Amino acid sequence: MTDYPIDMDVKPEVRGFFDSITNTISYIVKDPGSKACAIIDSVMDIDYASGRITYTHADAMIAYIREQGLSLEWIIETHVHADHLSAAPYIQNRLGGKIGIGEKVLVVQETFGKIFNEGTEFQRNGSQFDALFKDGDTYQIGAMKAFAIYTPGHTPACMVHVIGNATFTGDTLFMPDGGSARADFPGGDAATLYDSIQKVLSLPDDMRLFMCHDYAPNGREFRWETSVSEQRKNNIHLGAGRAKEEFVTLRTERDATLSMPTLIIPSLQVNMRAGEIPTDKDGRAMLKVPINAL
Repeated sequence: MTDYPIDMDVKPEVRGFFDSITNTISYIVKDPGSKACAIIDSVMDIDYASGRITYTHADAMIAYIREQGLSLEWIIETHVHADHLSAAPYIQNRLGGKIGIGEKVLVVQETFGKIFNEGTEFQRNGSQFDALFKDGDTYQIGAMKAFAIYTPGHTPACMVHVIGNATFTGDTLFMPDGGSARADFPGGDAATLYDSIQKVLSLPDDMRLFMCHDYAPNGREFRWETSVSEQRKNNIHLGAGRAKEEFVTLRTERDATLSMPTLIIPSLQVNMRAGEIPTDKDGRAMLKVPINAL
């Protein structure tokens, strides 16, 4: 980690917004020295049964930013989510800011462009996003320097974002009693995920870690903040120095028991387009359901 510009003296203000439908936590991350902020992993609401889109979750974040007089500079996607839809363009249209994701989104676009039989009008070059991050790329939120670490395994485009003493893990890690993310989606790989998690666990002990999801194992209260030290000691999949081979076996066996996420079909179509809903030939918002493709 010595090659990354870690500055534990910078302590961003972090506010989490929990979506109980998808168990997703979105974050507003504020520069303590200014009004600049970023949003990490926003949520657009969908009633999949009726095909109805709403923006209650995003509106709550927008209202908070306006009430606090903040200036939104970035809307960050840690990866192309398969379990919730991004509200990035909806938020951008109201507050501004640049939409950023890892450069390997191109791999995801190519893979799922084929699965959803997208035509040539669907650009597979990441042009739907304002910024494509490479490993180690930095960006500014006010006076704060943020940087991205490439962490594939759950998906090919996963990146962890480090902002001062706060790290946003996406789906790379869950809370210690939740373990790690699945690695059986197209382009996923358990051994690669293990290596990526080691990058996170090599950060300073007291680095704050913020999860993208929490499922409250064993009926505990929902939580989404932990630390590198706590993860190293207590993570049920990787803690106490679990060997790579053992993790791969555990993760592979666990993944074989999991169903596809409820919202994977709409989520992938929307999120690989930076949160835009696809349209049919007449310009109507429309989603596809590929049969026996996932």
